[in-house]
Amino acid sequence: MASLKDLRNRIASVKATQKITKAMQMVAAAKLRRAQEAAEAARPYSERMAAVLANIGQAVEGADAPALMAGTGKDDVHLLIVATAERGLCGGFNSQIARLAREHTRRLLSQGKTVKIITVGKKGYDILRRDFADKIIDRVELRDAKQVGFVHADAVSRKVISLFNQGEFDVATLFFSQFKSVISQIPTAQQIIPAAAPAAVEETSGAGAVYEYEPDAGEILADLIPRNISVQIFRALLENAAGEMGAKMTAMDNATRNAGDMINKLSITYNRQRQAQITKELIEIISGAEAL
Repeated sequence: MASLKDLRNRIASVKATQKITKAMQMVAAAKLRRAQEAAEAARPYSERMAAVLANIGQAVEGADAPALMAGTGKDDVHLLIVATAERGLCGGFNSQIARLAREHTRRLLSQGKTVKIITVGKKGYDILRRDFADKIIDRVELRDAKQVGFVHADAVSRKVISLFNQGEFDVATLFFSQFKSVISQIPTAQQIIPAAAPAAVEETSGAGAVYEYEPDAGEILADLIPRNISVQIFRALLENAAGEMGAKMTAMDNATRNAGDMINKLSITYNRQRQAQITKELIEIISGAEAL
C-alpha cells in the first residue's frame, strides 16, 4: 500500500496535469472558432468550383479533355494523399484518417494495384510508416507554419501534378477529415485525379443557356483543373484544422474530467489511510497508558 507521502505526491501530480489539460482545452476552444469559420467559408467556393468545372466539362469532348480530367485510361497505380494533423493529443482524430487510408491501401493491394503515399502532416507519417513505409514516396510537414494557407496547399498540388505529368500514377485520392461538429469529424476519401466532375449540375434559371468560351473550353479546363486541385487540398487542410481543434477540445475536456475523478478517488484513499493511521496511533497510546 502506498504511503501518505506517495499519495500526496500523486494527488499533486494529477492536479498539475489537470491544470495543463484545462489550459489546452481553453486554447483549443479559442482556436476552434477561427478554424471552423475558415473551413465553412471554404466550402461554398469549393462547391462552386466543382459546378463551374462540371459546366465547362460538358462542352469538351473526351479526346479534347485535359489529361487531369480524362486520366490516363488506367487505374493500375494509385497515389494516396493522406492529410492529418502535425500534433497529437486530439483523441482518435489522426488514427481515424489513417485507418481509412490503411483500409483503402490494403484493398487496392489485394486487387493487385500499385500504391504510393504522400503524407501531409507528421502524425499521418508516424502511423502509416509502421505498415507501409516502403509505399511512402514523400512527406510534407507544416509544423513551422503558424497558420495553414493556400500556399501550402498549392505546393502539395504542384508536387502531385508534377508526379502525374511524369507518369508516376493513374489515380490520386485525397484523405482528410470533414468537420461536422466539435464531437463529430468524418474521415473522407475524395478522388482529385482524374478530376471527376459532378454527375449533375444543380439546375437554375439559366441552366439551359448556351455559353461561348474564350479561349476554348479545353484551354480553360487546362488552367482551371490544377487550380481546383489546389482548392480541394486547401479545403481539406482547413477541414483538418477545424476537426483537430474540435477533437482536441473534446479530448482535453475528457482528460480534465478523468483527472478530477482520479483526484477524488486518491483523496478518499488518502483520508481513509490517514484516519487508519491516526486510529492506530491512538490505540497504541491508550494501550501504553493502560499498561502503566
